Amino acid sequence: MSRRNHGAAGLSNLRVCVVSPFVDKKHGTERAVAELIEHLASDFGHEIHVYAQRMDDVAICPSEKAGAKRGAIIWRKVGSLPGPHLIQFLFWFWRNRALRRKDARNASGNHNIVFSPGINCSDANVIQVHAVFHQLAKLQAQSRAWTLRGIHRRLYYALLCALEKKIYSDKKVAIAAVSQRTADQLNAFFGRKDVKVIPNGVDTNLFSPSARLSLRIEARRRWNFSEQDIVALLVGNDWQNKGLETLLRALAQCTEPNVRLLVAGSDRQSAWQALVSNLGLSQRVLFAPPSDRILEYYSAADLLAAPSVEDSFNLPVLEAMACGLPAITSSAAGIAGFLADGEDCFILQQPADSSSLASLLSRLAKDESLRNAIGQRAAKKAALFAWEKSASELAKFMEKM
Repeated sequence: MSRRNHGAAGLSNLRVCVVSPFVDKKHGTERAVAELIEHLASDFGHEIHVYAQRMDDVAICPSEKAGAKRGAIIWRKVGSLPGPHLIQFLFWFWRNRALRRKDARNASGNHNIVFSPGINCSDANVIQVHAVFHQLAKLQAQSRAWTLRGIHRRLYYALLCALEKKIYSDKKVAIAAVSQRTADQLNAFFGRKDVKVIPNGVDTNLFSPSARLSLRIEARRRWNFSEQDIVALLVGNDWQNKGLETLLRALAQCTEPNVRLLVAGSDRQSAWQALVSNLGLSQRVLFAPPSDRILEYYSAADLLAAPSVEDSFNLPVLEAMACGLPAITSSAAGIAGFLADGEDCFILQQPADSSSLASLLSRLAKDESLRNAIGQRAAKKAALFAWEKSASELAKFMEKM
């Protein structure tokens, strides 16, 4: 990896290698990566080389034209291997490094910075942490599910924890975190007191009260919600970690029968159908796949409910707030550290407290003026977060390398 003399031009000529399995705008971490590289390219003129298996929703430049275009984003496609997630990850970890070594033999692989959102390679010199698997493994250990799927996940987490210990403990690696909660975990597990907190941002041109309301009628019609329905929304992957069980139990306890739940994300619906049925919620719960038109989900909703068991940030909370929706999050979500309970959101102090969550759902369902007041303050708070600001802080962080 070369080190250029930036001089008075600062970071204007950086060639940044970004290593991330997927980049798109349908998922949390992937959306963050997509937004950051777009702004690093457009706002700072960096040449971004993305090593990924899949890349969607981002304008890329043909590699042969990259040298003539300031702020180009070039995709180097990394092959994938079918099979269990553990095998897929091992192949990805080896393959992206092999491809980058091959490219390093010519000018296309001559990068100033190797940037990774988490554990994706062993040679990154700047890492932004979106999840600490040492913390997730602690939660996994509390589960007594020794199914084949459960064993596979434990082995996968064990591998990631070993890589975290090796990579995050290396003081030569510059580490940023998306929240103070994550920074504290990195300090607790790896003794990293030097972590820079760079929170995620939100595109307020896309996510705004006016944009949400303009799609409300169409979105609610799509999901057959009536105007009398109060729709709570949960967005994210790994629904167990996002607190879906607590949310379902809270919905069953909710005193307002017109509250319905829309769950959007890429997880196995079949794993939750039994609980939904046992709680008598089959007519009140709908599941939806992830979408690049995520605004439609916020448009269909009256509030966001995200009682995370463990979450480094929880980007949908910020996006929902930008749309003027009242949001319920939990103290176990990193975004809670930036918010004020009862002012611009509601923070569930115990993520598994379904009774308190049920009370919040009932209170918001009955009080439209409360929903509107919290939503208005939420939109003002969300406006303080911007991807431009996040990218600027990341660019300055990289400059120190």
